[in-house]
Amino acid sequence: MATASGPVVSLDELLDVKEERAARQAAALSKFGKPLVSVTIVMPGPVKDGWFPRRAMEIFLQELDTLIGLRTWPVLSRLVLWRSTGPEGIYVIDADARVLKSAAMDLEERHPIDRLWDIDVITTDGAPLSRAQMGVPARQCLLCGQPARECGRSRRHSLPELIKQIRTMVNCFDLRA
Repeated sequence: MATASGPVVSLDELLDVKEERAARQAAALSKFGKPLVSVTIVMPGPVKDGWFPRRAMEIFLQELDTLIGLRTWPVLSRLVLWRSTGPEGIYVIDADARVLKSAAMDLEERHPIDRLWDIDVITTDGAPLSRAQMGVPARQCLLCGQPARECGRSRRHSLPELIKQIRTMVNCFDLRA
C-alpha cells in the first residue's frame, strides 16, 4: 500500500496553498478575534495525499476533539480540508493561546504518530507561538532524533526511509487502536 497516492504536487502549488492557508487564518482571526489551532500533515516527497496522510489527520482530529471536550473549550469555527496538497485543519478556539500551544505540544510529545502532525497555534495578533517561545526544544527528526529542520534541509535521509517510517508509525498505531 502506498503511503501517499495522490497527484505529484509542485513547489509552486505548495507555496500557493500555504498563502491560501495564511489568508484563511487571517480571515478567521479577523472574524473571531480568538487564537487558532492550525494543523497540516508531515508528508515528505512530492505526493502529499493518500491513505496515510488522511489517516494521520483523522487521528489528529479525534485527539483534538477529545482534548477540547475534556477542557470544555468553546470551538467557534472548525474547518477541515482534504486537498491534493495534503489535509489541513483550522480550529478557532476560545482559550488562551499559550494554553492551547502547551496542549498541542503535549499531544505532539505523547502520541505514537505525533511527528506526523505539524500543529501551529496562531495568536490573536497573527503570530504563531513557537516551541522556543514556550521554552521547549525543536521537534526531532522522524528517524534519528536530530532537529527535524536540520535533517529536512540537508536531506539527510532518503525519501524511501522516511516513507517507510511513516507507514510503520501509522500501521503500528492502527494495530493498537
